[in-house]
Amino acid sequence: MFDDLRDLYQEVIFDHNRNPRNFYVMEGADRKVEGFNPLCGDRLTLFLKMDGDKITDASFQGSGCAISTASVSLMTEVVKGKTEAEAEALFKQFHDMTTGKEEEVNLEAIGKLAVLAGVREYPARVKCATLAWHTLDAALKNEQESISTE
Repeated sequence: MFDDLRDLYQEVIFDHNRNPRNFYVMEGADRKVEGFNPLCGDRLTLFLKMDGDKITDASFQGSGCAISTASVSLMTEVVKGKTEAEAEALFKQFHDMTTGKEEEVNLEAIGKLAVLAGVREYPARVKCATLAWHTLDAALKNEQESISTE
């Protein structure tokens, strides 16, 4: 079972790294925040379009390692249509899952993001996976400053 999950993890990471979803500069974005991971060199700009407290569109630009790119690609897919509160709840669940604070992954709650649970086995890569999410958190709080994982 674990080998199957690891294979799926690698497959999804490679797919989203090679073909990132929502990889473009969004014109007319309501929120725009930059994120940077100095340890790995990952750098991204997250764009959100809002309708009240609902995320109607999400995109990003930037460059980074495969884990960082896959994480932000997956994140932009899953937050579309979510309210700010729902996106914040996903951020907390994702952070707890990748940092190992939550041993059991609630697949129903986290969905396809569960493939990134394996990153907790590689502590140096956790910041790569969570950079997008910390950037999203700042965007939801409408913060303008760049986010750093350090």
